[in-house]
Amino acid sequence: MFKVNTDYESSLKHFQLALIDSNACTLSSVEIQFHIAQLYETQQKYHFAKEAYEQLLQIESLPSQVKATILQQLGWMHHNMDLVGDKVTKERYAIQYLQKSLEEDPNSGQSWYFLGRCYSSIGKVQDAFVSYRQSIDKSEASADTWCSIGVLYQQQNQPMDALQAYICAVQLDHGHAAAWMDLGILYESCNQPQDAIKCYLNATRSKSCSHTSALTSRIMFLQAQLCNLPQGNLQNKTKLLPSIEEAWSLPIPAELTSRQGAMNTAQQGFDKDESLHLAVQNDDHPLFPTGSTRYLQADSTGIQNQNENHGLPQNTDTKGDPQNHFTFHIATSEEQKGTNCTKENKHSGNRSLSFKSRRQGTSDICINVKECSNHVHQIPSVAISSPKNEDSVPANLIIVDSPQPSAMAGEVIDSIGTRMCEKINNVHPAVLKKPDNLVASPPSSETLFPKFSDKMHKHTTSFISPHSGLHKINGEGQENSESSISVNPGLRPRPQILPSMSVSIYSTSTEVLKACRNLGKNGLSNSHSLLDICPPPRPPSSPYPPLPKEKLNPPTPSIYLENKRDAFFPPLHQFCINPKNPVTVIRGLAGALKLDLGLFSTKTLVEANNEHMVEVRTQLLQPADENWDPSGTKKIWRYENKSSHTTIAKYAQYQACSFQESLREENERRMQAKDYSDIESTSSENSGRKRKGPFKTIKCGINIDLSDNKKWKLQLHELTKLPAFVRVVSAGNLLSHVGYTILGMNTVQLCMKVPGSRIPGHQENNNFCSVNINIGPGDCEWFVVPEDYWGVLNEFCEKNNLNFQMSSWWPNLEDLYEANVPVYRFIQRPGDLVWINAGTVHWVQAIGWCNNIAWNVGPLTAFQYKLAVERYEWNKLQSVKSVVPMVHLSWNMARNIKVSDPKLFEMIKYCLLKILKQCQTLREALVAAGKEVLWHGRINDEPAPYCSICEVEVFNLLFVTNESNSQKTYVVHCQNCAQKASGNLENFVVLEQYKMEDLMQVYDQFTLAPSLSSAS
Repeated sequence: MFKVNTDYESSLKHFQLALIDSNACTLSSVEIQFHIAQLYETQQKYHFAKEAYEQLLQIESLPSQVKATILQQLGWMHHNMDLVGDKVTKERYAIQYLQKSLEEDPNSGQSWYFLGRCYSSIGKVQDAFVSYRQSIDKSEASADTWCSIGVLYQQQNQPMDALQAYICAVQLDHGHAAAWMDLGILYESCNQPQDAIKCYLNATRSKSCSHTSALTSRIMFLQAQLCNLPQGNLQNKTKLLPSIEEAWSLPIPAELTSRQGAMNTAQQGFDKDESLHLAVQNDDHPLFPTGSTRYLQADSTGIQNQNENHGLPQNTDTKGDPQNHFTFHIATSEEQKGTNCTKENKHSGNRSLSFKSRRQGTSDICINVKECSNHVHQIPSVAISSPKNEDSVPANLIIVDSPQPSAMAGEVIDSIGTRMCEKINNVHPAVLKKPDNLVASPPSSETLFPKFSDKMHKHTTSFISPHSGLHKINGEGQENSESSISVNPGLRPRPQILPSMSVSIYSTSTEVLKACRNLGKNGLSNSHSLLDICPPPRPPSSPYPPLPKEKLNPPTPSIYLENKRDAFFPPLHQFCINPKNPVTVIRGLAGALKLDLGLFSTKTLVEANNEHMVEVRTQLLQPADENWDPSGTKKIWRYENKSSHTTIAKYAQYQACSFQESLREENERRMQAKDYSDIESTSSENSGRKRKGPFKTIKCGINIDLSDNKKWKLQLHELTKLPAFVRVVSAGNLLSHVGYTILGMNTVQLCMKVPGSRIPGHQENNNFCSVNINIGPGDCEWFVVPEDYWGVLNEFCEKNNLNFQMSSWWPNLEDLYEANVPVYRFIQRPGDLVWINAGTVHWVQAIGWCNNIAWNVGPLTAFQYKLAVERYEWNKLQSVKSVVPMVHLSWNMARNIKVSDPKLFEMIKYCLLKILKQCQTLREALVAAGKEVLWHGRINDEPAPYCSICEVEVFNLLFVTNESNSQKTYVVHCQNCAQKASGNLENFVVLEQYKMEDLMQVYDQFTLAPSLSSAS
């Protein structure tokens, strides 16, 4: 499920968990390893993928179909990526792998196609034609194959043959942007600009056209040329090729129509045999998503990497980017003879593999391969042109006579039948049958904390009493119910807990340990919810009653400072941390405190550390209150955010060039306004209401670490002028008690922005507060939603196939207002400080060129601690790592802080009680099972340990493999993951970081401190 939803990190994590789990599984070890290797490839971790595939090939008695697919993947990766040596070497390896794949499965049209691409890239034209011919003969009619054939013909200076091949491609797939683009280039090289314009327009109408901006510029350039030519010149000109209308009615090759019929026949037998399907998805897009989608890339013939006018953008670093950027240069016929086939892609494709036991000669491999070069490879495709009506132009394709946008209305035809698509990434029902000896096990995440009730401080709960009644979660009551617990073989089940063993947070540590004594002797349990009677946290429902429409744009709480005294006025602190204020803007803070913002300017940063690392996010420039898909046809929530890295010096140069380019573009727009007014008005009348764009590509520099006091001494010292409640380090900041550095949370991070740079929607890690200061010189626009409504935004993310915490998303304001979600919207000017309260959802867009500094703060309040703990538990349910180790932090707070707030005290004390009992019970169980617990200890400033598999925090008792312990690498596992890997823990040693006596002392000494008012 995670894989289909493109959440590859979560998918990889769960497959790795499944691989080490010793329990029975519906997938074989080979299939799980194949998924892992393919996920590495999808994430562009090609060396890991190569190693994983090669390990699979070492397995004896590997099924031929699996082996063929692995060899195919390796061949295509060698072709696309720099895995070995120079181009000649990597192509030799690629061809060898693909030939071996064809030895295992000679009927794979996809392998033949890949082989053709390899031959084409090294100039073996005849071998490429033979391979493409074989691909077509394997009953896998593909628009991509015909497009590749067209490229070869065009390179051989056979324009008529190239035209016919391209026409075959677009008749098979009307939305094949690359074929339309290549066809347009062919027409332009033959001096037929009107037909070229029509093809380019059809390419831009494709939903996934990746070069809309460049094509639009080229169209306008050609239109301007046509407008300046005398009418007679076009009419009297001899055409080298038939027009697009004439070419569309040319006879289709007989083999094309026969393959269409063969494909329709072949699909009828897909569901007859028992099968197990593996998804192979080497792309950043979903595999066979709901609805019709094409993964299209454009490249191609006659396009050269030259910086010319009207070209594609050149300011994007294409290394590791699946989309290569080019400028237009139409080659002459002589130039084309020596041109290489295509500029090859970076990805190995997007395919869905079906392993079957089937009759000889029956093909049931469904493959969808994305090419980032001249076209996409998607096999099979449903034929679009009907053999009974070959001469007619389809209704959804309008070929225009005037230079106006074409109307490729409607969605692209599905590439495969619905039934087969449903089987992708799923296991056949026969395989899913549950073995009799398979015991269902609970989630590996261990619930340490229930969601705290707002009235918790008013009573003392008997945490283990079965008569405690109902507990409220997000305002809704749920009855306490027993949940089934899986018990590992050889381990005794845990008995029911007796009411007589009840303890409270006011019990001493000795009483607590006495209450749970001998429980561990009943055997190990992989459930760590020993004392939990509350259900786990979940997203809150939308507050009721809903707000009236006139209150959905509330005014933003703002404080204006005039002097230093205003900044240190105590009510300012109280105002900011008030849960009723999701955000507070402190205006004029820098001026009031005389902060030298110039220390954080781009110029100063370059002078201080010009080679410092910057994470770059490549984005599309869009209006702040809108988010469109790349083609500009519809508003969406998903926001593409491609990551790369550079240095401060290089980004500073980009920032400066962006400013100069903006000035130049503004001047050009003024100069061209008159020349293009007629053309633009005609175009806008037809398309302005239907689509936005084209969108310019921009880069945003984020996560610039300023934690090193030696490198950034002046900058960090300047921030000590701030009031204590917003400082990076202070006694009243919970994050200052973690005891080690968490980059970006208890350290300063800086962002460098150009206009349009976005920080997508999110809540801060573990729902902590955040501080953000705009350095300037430009402004930023903020959008803020109160914490109460995060459940509504989570639901919107799920509807849009997004992960609320892990995906990049930009909310559609219309959706929020329709759901009665209030949105605070305001401008942050240079010198303004924005305080984001605990749990507040927010997203930001730069209006001008600016830098921002930010960090997190944890106020010493019950509200902050409650939200942090709830998110800690929610993260475990969602398999998301909690950056803040709340168990470790809670014990440090008990050591370091005197708490006078009864509500906060009871929350912390309850957590200590829970962990103390878990440690004692687990320790007793290990000793009873004959497992020795070794003393390990803990050094100062050592980060809290996390499970290397599921990434949950592991406190005190660490499960480490024997090998890791002997090598002193100490790779930590939690109890659940350790027991999954080795049921009786024979491959693990248990290390202890704290003495129980020390924990007991901390627990007993943490008492409620008298408040300041009562002390006075």
